[in-house]
Amino acid sequence: MTPHFTAIPTDEFIAYQAGAPDAYGLAPETRLSPGGGYPCRHCLGFIEEGEPYLTLAYRPFPSLQPYAETGPIFLHAKPCPRYDASEVLPPMLESPDYIVRGYGADDRIVYGTGAVTPTSAIVDRAQELFADPAIAYVHVRSARNNCYQCRIERG
Repeated sequence: MTPHFTAIPTDEFIAYQAGAPDAYGLAPETRLSPGGGYPCRHCLGFIEEGEPYLTLAYRPFPSLQPYAETGPIFLHAKPCPRYDASEVLPPMLESPDYIVRGYGADDRIVYGTGAVTPTSAIVDRAQELFADPAIAYVHVRSARNNCYQCRIERG
């Protein structure tokens, strides 16, 4: 089984670009990228220096509940293609490690699944987690700030 890395849905991306409110009901903020590590959660690449980008509060869960973590993400302010090389580690994942954590079909953390994982071991860790039928999907989050990076689904 090959895990599939998925970006935020294009319809959400387009809505945020048009000023749709974020998870806190606020309009996304527009800024210019200083470069060096602003990952777009739609193309899963980096926002280049001088490019406009959006900062917004994102909740990658369908509804509010105690485990529906919300946090800041960045998006290109201009159109970009949604990441589609889903079986390949996204280019924005260049930190030495990330939190890799499993969630159940009820969108709640499956306890005991979260682990700081070396970037080179993310695919293997996701495969281990998907061996458990209780795991519906996996999040990749920043090991430093817990920010949502992308989702991994069963291949």
